Amino acid sequence: MGLKDLLEKLKLEPYVIALFGMVVLASVLPVRGDAAHGLSIVVKLAIALLFFLHGAKLSRESVVAGVTHWRLHLLILAFTFVMFPVLGLAISKIGVLPPTLAAGILFLCCLPSTVQSSIAFTSIARGNVAAAVVAASASNLFGIFITPVLVGVLMHTQGGAAGGWHSVRDIVVQLLLPFIAGQLARPLVSAWITKHKGLIGYVDRGSILLVVYSAFSEAVVGGIWHKISPPQLLILLAVCGVLLAVVLAATTFGARALGFSPEDEKAITFCGSKKSLATGVPMAGILFPGPTAGIIVLPLMIFHQIQLMACSVIAQHYAKKAQQAEA
Repeated sequence: MGLKDLLEKLKLEPYVIALFGMVVLASVLPVRGDAAHGLSIVVKLAIALLFFLHGAKLSRESVVAGVTHWRLHLLILAFTFVMFPVLGLAISKIGVLPPTLAAGILFLCCLPSTVQSSIAFTSIARGNVAAAVVAASASNLFGIFITPVLVGVLMHTQGGAAGGWHSVRDIVVQLLLPFIAGQLARPLVSAWITKHKGLIGYVDRGSILLVVYSAFSEAVVGGIWHKISPPQLLILLAVCGVLLAVVLAATTFGARALGFSPEDEKAITFCGSKKSLATGVPMAGILFPGPTAGIIVLPLMIFHQIQLMACSVIAQHYAKKAQQAEA
């Protein structure tokens, strides 16, 4: 059995392996001093490019086409920006995790949904793909505004390290403005982006890998592995698993209870239960400057892997049921 077959069997994406590889690299060879300062500038430029591409890729036509399905979109936004933060706040109050990891859980609960994987899983499950496109895109667009506000309010009440309301300004400058620029440039660059999807994907993922390496380098220099023990990591893994299980159950049965069609239920389940690594890692670097960012994104990276594994299994289950119904 080859490495690719093993990863397929374990539902592990090579990209996710690369993410944790950046953690290992930063642990062994963290960037320091002038090199760290230079890398921080490169990271800011990479983040700006990342969100420019997000803006350029988002079709305004798809947003207009799906906006009429307002009940579905409101429900997904409620799961993403209401239920998740409430659960995150509850977890932080239980005290099973140290403050920094609890803050990381609360931060991931404030993030928007994923785009690519939400749409992909909805498609595999034979769900309402058009609704998933609109819902996931809207979640990310609103998240640029909502996430820093939620982080500022919830982590202020918890005595967290979020940077305050000036962080909203930084989000606007580093994320929203490039996103808007991408939208404005879409008529000029959309054909090129469509033609070079593979290259754009590498730029997308390469930017995130760079941000993770930079954040964890600062965390390692700040002594992250002296602050977090192996038992705490195991507890974090369990907390992320339970959190995802609760939200998956809530999205699935909530959609059924409210009378949505099976196709809409799949879109709600996949869009309402996931959190975006592509948005979360850059935001953490802005909202939590210094070594804190590396610890803050650790729960997000673990949750991201668990959600990919779980949703892959669920999507295949939905697809088999759909095939059996057609037979």
